[in-house]
Amino acid sequence: MESDNQQLVLQFGSATIAYSLRYSDRRTLGIAVTPEMAVIVTAPRGAAMDKIEEKLRKRAPWILQQQRFFLGFHPRTAPKQFVSGESHLYLGRQLRLQVTEGKRNTVEYAGGHLQVTCKSKSKAAQLVQDWYRLRAKLKFAEIAEPWIQRFAAYGVAPTGLYLQNMPLRWGSCTPKGKIILNPELIKAPKPCIEYVIVHELCHLVHHDHTAAFVALQTREMPDWEKWKTKLERMLA
Repeated sequence: MESDNQQLVLQFGSATIAYSLRYSDRRTLGIAVTPEMAVIVTAPRGAAMDKIEEKLRKRAPWILQQQRFFLGFHPRTAPKQFVSGESHLYLGRQLRLQVTEGKRNTVEYAGGHLQVTCKSKSKAAQLVQDWYRLRAKLKFAEIAEPWIQRFAAYGVAPTGLYLQNMPLRWGSCTPKGKIILNPELIKAPKPCIEYVIVHELCHLVHHDHTAAFVALQTREMPDWEKWKTKLERMLA
């Protein structure tokens, strides 16, 4: 016999895993991901919450992988065509794309426009994506530096700042102290980027999402929940 579901959330890196928890007469804890990407956890009666969360964290990479698999079968936002008049985000601002053919391949940002000049318009998509990645590399380092200096007070510092495309995560922190950021973040407002950076810097102090971790994150960035929500709504 199973008890009523509880709707809970587990934070794993910068990914948020919402799940339904139910208790039953089974002896072991079970985790399932439905085609709708819902996560269902069935635990033995009397199972301690910290043990349940410990098992979830261990299985989090698998959960995210399953959600990514099922996501491939869901309707997606129409992909960008990279044609003149199209709107693209940069640091939370809407930019109007202008694509023209010319002798050089260039991307220029000015006056609310992203001006792409290319030898063939078929190259526009790659040029814009390369521009985004370059801007991410420069801006992320610039935004992160004051926070890195601030966290030096806790006796920690990242061993490096890296870019990596991640379908379901905005950032991560490796056991060796590398902070990895999703280049898609460059489309979000600066405070959203700061939230992800602060989150990962907190992991240099507290590896798991304990009460101490949340307390540190809140102390350093009191309005982090506001920017986390805005990020998820803008780029989800």
